[in-house]
Amino acid sequence: MKINDRQIRRIAEACFRGLKAQKVITFKEKEEVVMRRAEEIIRADFAREQELDKEVMRMLDDLEKQNSGEFQRYKMFPMLKKRLAKEKKIIL
Repeated sequence: MKINDRQIRRIAEACFRGLKAQKVITFKEKEEVVMRRAEEIIRADFAREQELDKEVMRMLDDLEKQNSGEFQRYKMFPMLKKRLAKEKKIIL
């Protein structure tokens, strides 16, 4: 999934807003520092998922070469992605 910096910022802000509303979070650092770190973590998580997608596509290319006749990429992609995500402990 492609996501831009503005969307990442909104995700982090929404998380913090919810946690602050429930009074389950207090900041030891400035909020902006914590916000930047949260954005970095979110960005890294999406980058990890993109790498997973690339790996799944490479696997699909190999499978398609081996089974060129009746291969259906659109059905295989989600199955392979779920399996690899589970193996690599990536939460989708």
